[in-house]
Amino acid sequence: MTEMTGLTNPRDEPEQLVRRVTRWYASLLVIAFSLLPAYLIAYLYFFQDPRLLFENHRFHEIAIALATLEGIFVCYVTWQCYRRSGDPILRWLTLGFAGFVIVYAPHGAFTPLAHHDMWLFLLYGPASRLVMAVLLFVGLLSYRAALEPDSWVRRRDRLFWAAWLVGFVVVDLLVAVLANTPFAGSLATRLTLEGGAMLVSIVNVACLLARRIRSPLMQIFGVSVMAFAFSSLAFLLGKPWNHMWWLAHAIFAGGFFLLSYGIVQAFHAAGSFSAIYTREELMARLQESMGRTENALRELQRSNLKLEQLAAADPLTGAVNRKTFVDRIEREIERAKRESAPFSLLALDLDNFRRINDRFGRDVGDHVLRSVVDICLDAILPHEGVARVAGEEFMVLIPRGALDTALMVGERIRAAVQATPFMSGSDRFSVTVSIGIAQFAQDGTTSDALMRAADDRLSRAKNHGRNCVIAV
Repeated sequence: MTEMTGLTNPRDEPEQLVRRVTRWYASLLVIAFSLLPAYLIAYLYFFQDPRLLFENHRFHEIAIALATLEGIFVCYVTWQCYRRSGDPILRWLTLGFAGFVIVYAPHGAFTPLAHHDMWLFLLYGPASRLVMAVLLFVGLLSYRAALEPDSWVRRRDRLFWAAWLVGFVVVDLLVAVLANTPFAGSLATRLTLEGGAMLVSIVNVACLLARRIRSPLMQIFGVSVMAFAFSSLAFLLGKPWNHMWWLAHAIFAGGFFLLSYGIVQAFHAAGSFSAIYTREELMARLQESMGRTENALRELQRSNLKLEQLAAADPLTGAVNRKTFVDRIEREIERAKRESAPFSLLALDLDNFRRINDRFGRDVGDHVLRSVVDICLDAILPHEGVARVAGEEFMVLIPRGALDTALMVGERIRAAVQATPFMSGSDRFSVTVSIGIAQFAQDGTTSDALMRAADDRLSRAKNHGRNCVIAV
């Protein structure tokens, strides 16, 4: 018995269970990886002495210089992706990286001032993270918000990019001003900058989860932003140069590395965050694309068949044209040589056809030609092969038909044409046809020889009084 439609095959149940469990496992892995910085922060907070310091200005300057160079590189790659795809989120990611680089660079440059002007040295770090967190959040809000990518004009708007770059420089100046005020070292300032960066990053992740955005690159985006939030937490808990402070740098760098990996993947794929899909989305789109491709192929096959038919057929009568008919004769010659079996060829010409055109007009003449082709097709069944070789001249191929068969078919065509009445207004008339026959081997072994022999006998039929069949 066949299985009832709609019932699940029992053998598929274990596979479905494994799929479900592996999805949960993959989600748990992403969550565990996202929370990894929390374990490190908790370890240092509870088991390390916060008074232990590692103060190395040279190492800090080199690390910040490398981070700045990497930020410039990632910003450029992101910008190239945006120019290629026009994906709105990439516009804001580009600005986020650019803002981070410009605002963060003085943090490394002012490292020698760590003892003389501590807040001028420190405040650029949280300010840069806050700027990037806000721009990444705006980018998330723009993710798939627009159905169309940004226009070429907007992508190449130099004034837009220049205005933002100037704005980042202004932020640098404002941080310098803030660092020289009595509020620089207050808890409110730290909570506003570092706490603001952490809060915006957490909101960013919450928004990502609430919108159920699950594409691979956006998962990387979410894990990276979560790392930025934990780095801000570590900065709030740490003090300059202690191990928590260095851990905060490492966590932020890990998130930055991961996000830059997503940017590179987008660059080598479609150049867009929005065009990278989950496995389920890819399979659905692949099936949809395959369906469209199959439909296009079927339509192409139908079109090609129509073109072949049009190329092989006479447009007026539907009979094959001379070239196609000669090809059929050549194939029949090859078969006849292999099997030592004859075939015959009939040449037909309508008698006094010009008088019909002159008396009744070309439209009536065309109708007569089409009718004669239909008569021939009916008369030669089950054989095929009626060709229009000239104005009112036709040829018929009789495969595997010897002379006696060809005579019988030719007589049947002649009688059927003569018996068919035609009308033009109130006038009733009939037409007749003359036929000449040639046989393979007896009259030649090439298409030219056979067609010439058939034409010769057609001419003899015309001279014999028309409306007759000549085979010898």
